[in-house]
This record gives sequence, C-alpha cells and structure tokens, in this order.
Amino acid sequence: MSDDPNRPSGTNDGRDGPTNDDRNEVREDRWTQGSEVPPSKGAKPMSGAPDDDAETLRERQRLAQLEMMDHWIGGVLTEQRRTRRWKLFFRLMMLTIVLVALFTTLYSLFWDSSSATAPTQRHLGIVEVSGVIASDSPANAERIIEGLNNAWEAEGAAAVVLHINSPGGSPVQSQRIYAEIMRLREQGDKPIIAVIEDVGASGAYYIAAAANEIIASPVSLVGSIGVIYAGFGFEEAIARIGVERRVLTAGENKAFLDPFQPLDEEAEQFWQGVLSQTHRQFIDDVRAGRGGRLSDSPDIFSGLVWSGEQSVDLGLVDQLGSLEQVARDRVGDTNWVDYTPSLDPFERLTRRFTQVVAEVLGVSAPATPLRF
Repeated sequence: MSDDPNRPSGTNDGRDGPTNDDRNEVREDRWTQGSEVPPSKGAKPMSGAPDDDAETLRERQRLAQLEMMDHWIGGVLTEQRRTRRWKLFFRLMMLTIVLVALFTTLYSLFWDSSSATAPTQRHLGIVEVSGVIASDSPANAERIIEGLNNAWEAEGAAAVVLHINSPGGSPVQSQRIYAEIMRLREQGDKPIIAVIEDVGASGAYYIAAAANEIIASPVSLVGSIGVIYAGFGFEEAIARIGVERRVLTAGENKAFLDPFQPLDEEAEQFWQGVLSQTHRQFIDDVRAGRGGRLSDSPDIFSGLVWSGEQSVDLGLVDQLGSLEQVARDRVGDTNWVDYTPSLDPFERLTRRFTQVVAEVLGVSAPATPLRF
C-alpha cells in the first residue's frame, strides 16, 4: 500500500491495485456475451509443481482426462453387468415355470392316472362323456367303451357312472356306445347310472337311455331326440361371380348334396327318408332302454329340449340329483375313480392342430353329415 494518504484509492504506483494490463484483460467473452474472467482469477489452477512447463501441464491434463474416462467406462460396465444379471434371472425364472408346468402336465397324463390301479375300497367307477361325440374327439366310442369295461371289471366299483356333459354328435359313435352299455347291462353284475350335468342332449341322451337309471340336475338340458342335416346352397352365388362348377361323377346322384348345385325335389325326398329312418332307429333304441318309464307325450321325440325337472314328468329322467348324491347313496361317501383312458398328449396336439388348420382353410367337415 502507498504511504501517501492523499493518493486516491485505486491508483497504482507499480505495486498495488490493478494495472492497465489487468484492466485490459477484463473484456467481453464472445461465447457467453459477458465479461471474461482471467484464468488466474476464476479458474482453479492446475495442480503441479510451480516450475512445471506447458508441456508437463498438458500431460497432467491428459492423464486427468484419461482417469475420468476410466471412471465413466467402469460405471457403464458395472451397469451393463447388473442389467445382464437381471435378464439372466428372469430368463431362468421363466424357464423354471415352463419346466414345472410341463412336468405337471406329463405327470398328470402318465403317472397320476386315477385309473391306473383299481382301488379295492368301494367307489363309483366314473366314465366321462364330455364334449361333442365324434370319432376325432375325446368323446369317441373307442375311448368311452374302454372306460366302461375298465369300470365294469373293477372289483371295488359299486356302480358304473356315465358322467355326461355333451350336446350329442355322431349317430354311429353314439350307437356303438349304446350297444356296449346294453350288453353290460344285460349281464346284471352292477348298475350303470347316467348322471347328466349341464346338457345331455341328442346323441348324449341316446347313450344315457341305455343306462339302468338317469339322474339330472333340475336345470340340466335333456332330450333333443332327433336327427339333423345342415348345409348351404351356393348355386346362385357362384353364378353371380362367374365361376363354372365342374363335377364329374359315376352315378347320377353321386353329387346330390353338392352345395354348388341345386337340391331338386326328388333328391330332397330321398334324403328326408334317410333322416326319418335314422330318427326311427333313435326312437326305437330310446324306447328299448327306457321301457315303460316314458310318457305317451308325442313331443318327446320331436327334437325339443327340456329341463331336468320337466324331464322327470316325461320319463326321460328317473330322478333329480348330482354325482355327489349318487356316491353317498351307493358307497356312503363321495368316493369315485375316473376310469376314462388318458389322452395321448402328442396325438391330442396333432389332432387339435389339424382341426384348427382345417377350420382356417374352411375345409373342416364332420365324418358324417348326419348329427344327433
């Protein structure tokens, strides 16, 4: 500081205060549009020895940047490893769930079959009739007949129970099952009981009629004793779009059900005769199975469907009840064993895939045009 008290503050005698060079250093920064701060005033001085030259300082700066880059790369790699660990965890979890589900399915199909060994304790021998009755469905004659014989031959089975929940289906498949039930019924060793769940109609009732006794819920749907054929006629549509139908046959009536050709009166009468004859066979078999229990109402064989409660009055059903009630009445407990053969999972998958493809392509068709 100057010793002269009269010297104005801010003046420079060469030792204190800003010099002209210093004032010239405070200038506008063209990047920030503000005052530029000299490095010696606002910036942190670079660490190093006081006598380091510019080259040494640049080297120190480069090393500091490399160190910063190493830290950043290390953080990125750590985050990537953490992400990979979570992905691996979730993949292993999904794989475990799939394997457990697969093992459970295979176990239930091959090792946990309730019909594999017949228990000696008294029980009901259950045979499931579920879904559409057809040769290519789980409710086919071969499978149900095998289950019937398994339950019939089981020493501990106090009764054979057809557990029915089906809208019907193929007349041939239904008739085969009906005939087998009647054969076993004539032997008289144990009763055969049909228990109808939601629906036991048409071909399903055909099967139930062969049993010694039919039991249904008050709101079950029962009946539909009739035969149906359904199709479409596209002869006008194909003419409008200008497509020529070419059909070659050996036999003048070979293509009488072709949907692209008109159904004439003679062919219609012939086909109606087939339906009527099949219906007559249906009626005769139901009468043979039910006997005098059927009422004289002409509506029974008209194709109508009734509730379980109405069916008792018509003689289509013997009594109202459930599977649990039958088990308590016959064996004193809700104890039953399913003797329906297990489905081959690979065959079932192949069959289902074939059905889906046929439906998508529009070429799916039942084995027979007649339906119960």
